[in-house]
Amino acid sequence: TLLYVEDNPANLQLVEELIARRPDLRLLSAADGSLGIALAREFAPEVILMDINLPGMNGIDVMKILRADPATAHIPIVAISANVIPSDIKKGLEAGFFRYLTKPIVVNEFMDTLSVALEFAAARAGNRARKD
Repeated sequence: TLLYVEDNPANLQLVEELIARRPDLRLLSAADGSLGIALAREFAPEVILMDINLPGMNGIDVMKILRADPATAHIPIVAISANVIPSDIKKGLEAGFFRYLTKPIVVNEFMDTLSVALEFAAARAGNRARKD
């Protein structure tokens, strides 16, 4: 299960089309950070895709809330943003995003990043299961 927090319908549609190439994945979406937080807590997705410029609260603030919650702290969060200035990318990575992708989405980069994030989530889940 993936969660995409994105307020732009065109960007959401593109990601829906890309995820449709992977029938093993299910995509949930949220148009703002508050709904994104609620869905992350309810469904515990393996990976979260996060826009930075969201209405209400920005994606970095949403990520900080998810990182502070033990139920969602372990989920890798990939930024997908139109903020392409190197200082914005550095700020996002330093804030704790797993990866930072820029818009417009480069399909191969997106799919590769998604695979890496899913592998990371699976490995982390295996480690957490062994600790329990």
